Amino acid sequence: MRQRGQIKMDEKKYIFVWEPDLKKRALYSDVLKIVTARGLADRAEVLVTRFIGFTPKKPVMRIVPDDVIYTNFNSDDVEKIIESHFIEGKTAERFAYSIDNETVKTKEKDVHNRQFRIVLRNCGYIDPEVIGDYIGRGGYQALEKALFELKPDGVIEELKLSGLRGRGGAGFPTGIKWEFTKNMQSDEKYVICNADEGDPGAYMDRSVLEGDPHSVIEGMAIAGFTVGAGRGVIYIRAEYPLAIRRLELAMAQARELGLLGNDILGSGFSFDIEMRWGAGAFVCGEETALIASAEGNRGMPKPRPPFPATSGLWKKPTVINNVETWANIPVIILKGGEWHSSIGTEKSKGTKVFALTGKVKNPGLIEVPMGTSINDIVFELGGGILSDKKLKAVQTGGPSGGVIPAEFVDMPVDYESLQKIGSMMGSGGMIVMDDTD
Repeated sequence: MRQRGQIKMDEKKYIFVWEPDLKKRALYSDVLKIVTARGLADRAEVLVTRFIGFTPKKPVMRIVPDDVIYTNFNSDDVEKIIESHFIEGKTAERFAYSIDNETVKTKEKDVHNRQFRIVLRNCGYIDPEVIGDYIGRGGYQALEKALFELKPDGVIEELKLSGLRGRGGAGFPTGIKWEFTKNMQSDEKYVICNADEGDPGAYMDRSVLEGDPHSVIEGMAIAGFTVGAGRGVIYIRAEYPLAIRRLELAMAQARELGLLGNDILGSGFSFDIEMRWGAGAFVCGEETALIASAEGNRGMPKPRPPFPATSGLWKKPTVINNVETWANIPVIILKGGEWHSSIGTEKSKGTKVFALTGKVKNPGLIEVPMGTSINDIVFELGGGILSDKKLKAVQTGGPSGGVIPAEFVDMPVDYESLQKIGSMMGSGGMIVMDDTD
C-alpha cells in the first residue's frame, strides 16, 4: 500500500482529481497517462480526493499550490488543460471554475481562505484511502499526546478549556459529557459516532467521512482512552456506501499500524471500532433512538434521564457525538483548548460546518468561526443569490429548526442567537430562499 509523508508543496505541483464515479477513476487514469506521457511525473503528482468545497456537476481538477480549479471539461479537454498549465505556464481560462464569469483562483477570490478550517482541514488535500497522507499532516499525533502526555484527566481539562460543544444539535459541552462517562464505574463503556445524517440538504458528515475518515477514528480512540471504553461504534446510514467503504479501509489501515486494536502504540490501551448500518429513519439521528437501533431494536426515542453518558448502549456508560464533533478532537488535543477557545464567540467556541444550498450562486460545504453573520455566509462565501434576486429567508436546523427572515441578515450565527429567533444550529444544513419562494 502506498504511503506518503508530509506533502512539500514547494517541490512539485499536485493535481487533485474529483469525479462522480470514483470506482472507475476514469479521469484519474486519463490525467495520470497524460502526465506520464508528457514527462511531467517529476513535476506533478496525481491524487484522488473526495472533497472540493463546492457542489460540482462534472469532474474537477484542482492544482495545488497554484489553487486553480478546472471544471466543465470533457475527457478530450484534459490534455489541453495539462498542456496549458504545465507546459505553457498559463491558466486554461476556458475550463477554470468561475462565478459570474469571473475565474475563481482560491487565493484571490476566496471561497476557501475566507473560511477557518478545523473539521475540513484535510478534505481536498489528502487521498482519504492512504493513511500516510493523514499521518503526514499530523494525523494520530493527538492520540499519542493523549496516551503518553495528557492522560485522561488532561484530555478532559483541554476539552473543557476549549469550550467545544456538540455539533449535532443541542450543543452540550463535550468535556462535561465525557467527564460524566469517565467518572462512571462500569465493567464496560462505549464510544459512538452518530453518522446518521438525516436533515434535508445536509451532507457534512458524509463529506468528512469520505474525505478524512481517520480524523473521526482518531477522535473516537482519544475518547475511548479518556473515558475508559474499549469499543466504539460508528452508526452510519446505509445510503452512504462510499463513506462506509472508506471507513472500513481506514480502520483496517489503522489496525495494521497499531493505531487501533490491542495495545495501541505500546501504551497498554486497547480500543477497536465496528460499524452499524442504519436504514435511513430520520428519528435515528436522536441519540436514544440511534442506540436502540444499534442494539437491533426499533429505533424509537426514550425518555431521559438516564442519559447515554451514564446508561447508553447495552445500558452501559456511553459517549455519543456526531461526525463533526469527533473531527474537532484531534486538533484541539494537538493545539490546546486555549487555542480553540480563542475562535468564535463568548459562549459558542470554534467553527461550524454548514451545507450551503438553495438559491445561492456558490453552494457547497463551508466552515466558518462561530459568530459569522448570515450576510457573510450567503453573500461573501456563497457569492449571493442566484440571478441577483433578493434574499427572502434562510432555513437552518433541518425539520426541527426554523426560517430566518432576511431582516436578520446581520445576525451572528451561533447557538444562542439562533435560539433567540426561534431557529437552531442543528447539524448545519442552511437552505437559502429568494423572493420567488
